[in-house]
Amino acid sequence: MDTRTSPTRLRLERVRDALKQQQLAAVLVPSSDPHLSEYLPERWQGRQWLSGFTGSMATLVITEDEAALFADSRYWVQAEAEIAGTGITLVKIPTGAATHHLDWLATHVLAGQTVGVDGSVLGLASAQALQATLAKAGVKLRTNFDVLDAVWPERPGLPSAPVYEHLAPHAPLSRAAKLAQVREAMARSGATQHFVSTVDDIAWLFNLRGSDVSYNPVFLAHALITLHGATLFVADGKVPAEVKAALASDGVQLAPYAQAATALKALTPQDVLLIDPRRVTLGLRENVLASVRVVEAINPSTLFKSRKSAAEAANVREAMAQDGAAMCEFYAWFEQALGKERITELTVDERLSAARAKRSGFVGLSFNTIAGYNPNGAMPHYRATPESHAVIEGNGLLLIDSGGQYLGGTTDITRVWPIGQITPAHQRDYTLVLKGTIALSRTRFPRGTLSPMVDAIARAPLWEQGLDYGHGTGHGVGYFLNVHEGPQSISRSAPEPHMAMEPGMVTSIEPGLYRAGQWGIRIENLVLNVPADTPEGGAFGEFLEFETLTLCPIDTRCIDRSLLRADEVDWLNRYHVTVRERLAPLVSGDALAWLNERTQAI
Repeated sequence: MDTRTSPTRLRLERVRDALKQQQLAAVLVPSSDPHLSEYLPERWQGRQWLSGFTGSMATLVITEDEAALFADSRYWVQAEAEIAGTGITLVKIPTGAATHHLDWLATHVLAGQTVGVDGSVLGLASAQALQATLAKAGVKLRTNFDVLDAVWPERPGLPSAPVYEHLAPHAPLSRAAKLAQVREAMARSGATQHFVSTVDDIAWLFNLRGSDVSYNPVFLAHALITLHGATLFVADGKVPAEVKAALASDGVQLAPYAQAATALKALTPQDVLLIDPRRVTLGLRENVLASVRVVEAINPSTLFKSRKSAAEAANVREAMAQDGAAMCEFYAWFEQALGKERITELTVDERLSAARAKRSGFVGLSFNTIAGYNPNGAMPHYRATPESHAVIEGNGLLLIDSGGQYLGGTTDITRVWPIGQITPAHQRDYTLVLKGTIALSRTRFPRGTLSPMVDAIARAPLWEQGLDYGHGTGHGVGYFLNVHEGPQSISRSAPEPHMAMEPGMVTSIEPGLYRAGQWGIRIENLVLNVPADTPEGGAFGEFLEFETLTLCPIDTRCIDRSLLRADEVDWLNRYHVTVRERLAPLVSGDALAWLNERTQAI
């Protein structure tokens, strides 16, 4: 293709025409929507449409003569390939939360010029940082410029899939009880109104689910909660009559999606509004009159939903067992078919998804399956496509990161498998990553420990050898909700009070090691924070430990046994005993034989 007439270059020219018409020097296009979601409805996938980069996180900046894509290390190889020849420069940033695009704008836009952005998809905290950086450089900011409406003639509309109830026993706590929890938190902060935009908070709080976003069972809505009632702003026709009646019985009324801004404008000086500055957009915040007192704090629902109840934890364990049984079925087929049938990375996705679809309570995948063979495994967020994928043959390592949505929980697991003959270098890397997984899985810590503080425990075996990985070690996981949720994050982010580890939190542990152009390794389990019995009997406070929830063998053929201590071998063998005991009743035939073989003690 002539890159001068590539779709991306033509779209960038449309943007530059729009900039001239609006007398703007640059436009900022974040990967965001009015709910600040990680996974976006098609209508707000403008950064991907404009740049051609398909990763889930990045920021695009376009000026009159330059374009820059800011992406972290999970996406560098992928981004370089996807934007090659487009005229867009990749700016490598250390983490997804980095703000290098702010300084880039300040140095590439002249004082007195104006930068445009759509404030309706820009987080309030992000907007404040953007305004401060540009102001120092003498650059103006215009926040009512939706460049996508100006240049995307076939832009999709709002999704129209229906909303449905998440019912008991899979939803053990009632909608009324959850609303009561939030109202108690509002009262403690002196708030009379609480506005919520994040779709997973809304889905949890109202015991509703939807399918407006790929892989996450959520729907587009805003909510305004008072001390005695609540309004759910959702598109007309999405809520069936029986669900509407059930909501009404709990004091929840419906209003059109677009009226959320109007409701905020209607607040009076007698109202006290609680909002989360990291979970509401600038566009919505600007509707609140200056005379209304605003309390800024984390959404109470974000904290509540992160702490799974005993009943929810029991449901999650069952979902993990169903998920593990599906993987036994898949891997038994895979090992038998390898070398006899043509298997590609796409085949892995198809067969593993089909195995999950047979399991009780399965609703859908929790994210795009990542099946990366050899160099493709070195891209943490790689995705095989019909146009570009590998055949699994020869020798090397296959990384498979996958997960499912079940009525009783959300799963996320990564395993690495040997194909043909592997080398001592493969085994060394694999074992160092496994040591990190084991080290953090065995950790005990005081309740309230800030989650970033335990990140180094998983990295230590790699650091000892001068190795590291560019992504976080662990993310919170929702309850039949988003596969990535907060507030906890086991990462090198700056610790904040709301990141405290509390009982009931489900988090991933997933250290990795990636050698560009060669192979990638990541070993991921989900764990649950549970009370720990300590030798001192609580004399030094309450301690927590991790219960490993994920049930699937960790391949022992890739291990360099000389690198594992006796206590690490003991942990692995005990884990495999648990996996075998929990999964054996759910599988039979080839799947059972595979399970027994892969859980043998070392």
